[in-house]
Amino acid sequence: MNHFLHKKIGTVIDNALKGYSQIKVIKDPACSTDEHGPDRQHIPLFVSKDNKLSTRYCCVDLLILQDDKIRIIVEIEESDIKPTQICGKFLTSALSKNYIHDKEDGRKEMGELVAFIQVIDISKLKDRSVKKEQFLELEKSINQILPLKGRPVDEYKLFVGTANSEFEEMLEFIKNDWLKIISK
Repeated sequence: MNHFLHKKIGTVIDNALKGYSQIKVIKDPACSTDEHGPDRQHIPLFVSKDNKLSTRYCCVDLLILQDDKIRIIVEIEESDIKPTQICGKFLTSALSKNYIHDKEDGRKEMGELVAFIQVIDISKLKDRSVKKEQFLELEKSINQILPLKGRPVDEYKLFVGTANSEFEEMLEFIKNDWLKIISK
């Protein structure tokens, strides 16, 4: 399957964060345009410090680390854009505490504050679809329950677009809102 939106998001985030010395972008293979690049890896999140299948809750599409801590989780939905799918991806990520991968010299913990960004592909929606309005309601509802007790995910953002979108609003949030908040 071609993951056009995944590749687009991987590219725009990479380009936007070049030059940030304490930032590292980790991308799932679906988000990478370089078939053999060093950033191609699955991104498993775990509920504990143990790297076991029983403690792995999910794999995400992209992580942004700052000072070796998870600061932003990005999940991209190109096909299944029902609320149950969207909420499931959010909740399994929000319940997790660690990213563990041999490439990263062990475990990376969640930062004190973490943002979860979900990007939804709207290219297949019909003209009269109410999905965009539903997504706005979903974003509001999720933010009303944050932060989850004992978990660092403090902000939820949902962005919609297609592989032809530039995602300026998402990049503005990452660079000018979130990274400034967590750098204080």
